[in-house]
Amino acid sequence: MTEEPAKSKLIVGLGNPGDQYESTRHNIGFRVVDQFAQQNQIKINHRGYRGLSGDAVVHGCRVFVLKPQTFMNLSGESVSAFLKMKEVDVSDIMVVSDDIALPFGSIRIRPTGSAGGHNGLKSLIAHLHSQDFPRMRIGVGSPADPAVQIDYVLGRFSRAEEKELPDIISTAAVALEKWITDGTEAAMTAFNIRTEGI
Repeated sequence: MTEEPAKSKLIVGLGNPGDQYESTRHNIGFRVVDQFAQQNQIKINHRGYRGLSGDAVVHGCRVFVLKPQTFMNLSGESVSAFLKMKEVDVSDIMVVSDDIALPFGSIRIRPTGSAGGHNGLKSLIAHLHSQDFPRMRIGVGSPADPAVQIDYVLGRFSRAEEKELPDIISTAAVALEKWITDGTEAAMTAFNIRTEGI
């Protein structure tokens, strides 16, 4: 009989539900979580907590993955509902999101921080009553005109960007495994891609 791991971790991918949003910049959090789940034989097929979830033992740790189905601005409702049923420390929650303040393809992991204008993170902070959870931000670039920011994040990647995305998403998924095995600082050291000007 396999002994149940003492601690659990939760990986939350942020995005919007529905086929029309599947390939948008705002949904890269979903895509990274999907890749991580695929690499670790996790089926994200449980409906509950206002989201889709799954779990498995990964590198000796019970790891839950959650994709809120509330739409981005209400992501915290799903995570809050999940935490009422599963015991996971806030410091053991990794949130994966897009970030228009980072150049396309950049990966930036941080142990804590503000929402930085991201409505999904803003909702999580409000519902968790804390901003002390690790987060992985994936750079999606920014529009030349800030006035079209909403259309930009809800738009699709360019054909050239889509060609690069599999490597970026795969790297981010491996970074999540590093976080599980060695912690946030080690994942930051190994995977934060430094881009001039950030």
